[in-house]
Amino acid sequence: MAAAAVVDCAMEVVPALAEEAASEVVGFSCLVNLPGEVLEYILCCSSLTATDIGRVSSTCRRLRELCQSSGKVWKEQFRVRWPSLMKHYSPTDYVNWLEEYKVRQKAGLEARKIVASFSKRFFSEHVPCNGFSDIENLEGPEIFFEDELVCILNMEGRKALTWKYYAKKILYYLRQQKILNNLKAFLQQPDDYESYLEGAVYIDQYCNPLSDISLKDIQAQIDSIVELVCKTLRSINSRHPSLAFKAGGFSLITEIELQSQVLDAINYVLYDQLKFKGNRMDYYNALNLYMHQVLIRRTGIPISMSLLYLTIARQLGVPLEPVNFPSHFLLRWCQGAEGAALDIFDYIYIDAFGKGKQLTVKECEYLIGQHVTAALYGVVNVKKVLQRMVGNLLSLGKREGIDQSYQLLRDSLDLYLAMYPDQVQLLLLQARLYFHLGIWPEKSFCLVLKVLDILQHIQTLDPGQHGAVGYLVQHTLEHIERKKEEVGVEVKLRSDEKHRDVCFSIGLIMKHKRYGYNCVIYGWDPTCMMGHEWIRNMNVHSLPHGHHQPFYNVLVEDGSCRYAAQENLEYNVEPQEISHPDVGRYFSEFTGTHYIPNAELEIRYPEDLEFVYETVQNIYIAKKENVE
Repeated sequence: MAAAAVVDCAMEVVPALAEEAASEVVGFSCLVNLPGEVLEYILCCSSLTATDIGRVSSTCRRLRELCQSSGKVWKEQFRVRWPSLMKHYSPTDYVNWLEEYKVRQKAGLEARKIVASFSKRFFSEHVPCNGFSDIENLEGPEIFFEDELVCILNMEGRKALTWKYYAKKILYYLRQQKILNNLKAFLQQPDDYESYLEGAVYIDQYCNPLSDISLKDIQAQIDSIVELVCKTLRSINSRHPSLAFKAGGFSLITEIELQSQVLDAINYVLYDQLKFKGNRMDYYNALNLYMHQVLIRRTGIPISMSLLYLTIARQLGVPLEPVNFPSHFLLRWCQGAEGAALDIFDYIYIDAFGKGKQLTVKECEYLIGQHVTAALYGVVNVKKVLQRMVGNLLSLGKREGIDQSYQLLRDSLDLYLAMYPDQVQLLLLQARLYFHLGIWPEKSFCLVLKVLDILQHIQTLDPGQHGAVGYLVQHTLEHIERKKEEVGVEVKLRSDEKHRDVCFSIGLIMKHKRYGYNCVIYGWDPTCMMGHEWIRNMNVHSLPHGHHQPFYNVLVEDGSCRYAAQENLEYNVEPQEISHPDVGRYFSEFTGTHYIPNAELEIRYPEDLEFVYETVQNIYIAKKENVE
C-alpha cells in the first residue's frame, strides 16, 4: 500500500512515468531508477504519511538511504505535521528528524491524555496549585507539549469545548511559569542594566501568556518607528550623527541642540504622523500597560508611553531617564554640563502622555496640582519602573467586577511578589484570594497547602498579623475537614417528585426577562439554596414566587455567573453561542440551538439532555407554525 502511494505521487510529479507503469511492480521499478533529486522530491509529497515513509524506506537500500533519519524527507514530514515548531530549529544544526518526529508524537499523546483527565479530576473546583504536576514531570521538550495544547485550542468548530478549556488552562500555566522564571533572572541583573523595554515585555507576556508576544517583535516595531524618525531627522539636519547609528547599538549625543532635534523628530513622528496619544477616555484599562497593545492601539498611559518614548530616544543617542513622578510618570532630559553638580532645575521634564510636552519643575507640579519634594524628581531603576507598572495592574485587578476569576489580580500579585516576596499585605491578599476562589491542592488534606504556606510566611515576617493569619488558617482547616466529609456526587433527576416544578434544563440558552441578558443553564436547584442574607440583599421576597421556586446557575454572555429565579427566565427563541470563559468547564459542544453537557455535568444531571432535545424540538415546531 505504501509503495502504491509513492507510485501515485510519482505519476503526478513525473507524468511520463504513468505510461511506463503498467503495474504497481513495474511502476515501483521505474520509480527507484529515477534521479535522486526527483525521487527525494516525490518522497516529500504532502500526501505521503509518516507511515508511508517508514514502510517505503524498508523496501530497498536506495529508498532507505533517501529516507535517512536526518534527511530532507523526514524533515518535510515533521514540517508538514507541525509547521509552527520549525522556528525553534537552526538551518545549520544537525537534527535527527525521525527521532524528533517520534518524540513530538509521544508528547502529543501524553498531553492529550492529561487534558482528557482534567475534567474528571477538577470539575468541582478550580485547578489546584499542584494540579499541573503531571505536566511538569513529563519528559521531553516543553515546546512539544505547548504545541500540542495549541493544536487542541485551534481545533475547528464548536466541539471539544472541554478539551479546549483545560488545554488553555494548562498552556496558561506552563507559559506563565517560564515567563516568571525569566523575569526573576532578569531582576538579578546589576542596577546599571537598563533594559526597561525588556522588563515591560515580561510583564506583558505574563499577563497575556496565550498571545504571541516577544521582545524581538516589539523591538522590530519600535525600530520601524525609529526609521521614520530618522527620515524626519534627515530633513531637519542631513548630517545629524544619529543617522549614522547602527540598529541595536547604543551611542550618545552630547550636544543639547542635536538632542533637541531628535526629540522634535520623535514628537512629529509619534504624535503627528502616527497619531499616538495618551488614553484619556479609557485610562483605567489594563491594555494601556501592555507594550504590544500600546503599539497596536497607539495609545497608553504615562508610564507605557514614556517607556516607548525613552526607548526610541535612547536608540537615537538621547539619554533620557525615567522619573517616578507621583500620579504622572515622566522622563527627564539633562540640560546641565557633563560632570557638574546638578539639581532638579537642571533638567527639562518630558510628558510622553501629553504629546512630548517639555515641562519645567513648576509646570510639573501644576500638572498634578501639588508641590512635591526634590526626591520625587530623581531617576529610578528598572525594578522601580516595573514595580509601578505592576502596581497599576494590581490597582486595576482590585477594581475588577465582572471577571469572577480575578485573573488580572492574580497575575499582578504573582508579578509583584516575584519582585518583592516579603510584602506582608500582598501576601495576605493572595491568601484571601486563594481562599475566596477555592483554589486548593488536589488532596485537600495534604499537609503542604499553598494557603498555609503563604500564611506561615506572613507570620514569620510580621508576627503582628497574628489575628488575620489565625482567621484564615482556621477557615482553611475547616475547608479541609468539609472536603474529608464529602461523599460522592450529588445526582439530580428530573423524574424525582421533589423536582416536579423544574421547567428548564442544563444546556438551554435562556434570556432574562428583566435584565435582557443571554445565558446558558449549567445547574439548577428545586428551591433557592442561598443563605438568608443573599435572599434579603437580592430582594428575592419581592418575586411573586419568592425563594420557593427553582433557581438556576447560569453563565452570562458578559462573563459573569448568576443565580436566577425560574420566573425571571424564558427560552431564547434565537439561541446564540454564549461567550463565557467557563463554558468548556461544563459543556463539550454547542449545536447551534443548545449546549451538550460534558461527561461530568451529565453525571450530575443524567436526565436533562432528553428534556433539552424535547424543548428544542417544541421551540422549532412553534417557530415553524408562527411562520406559516
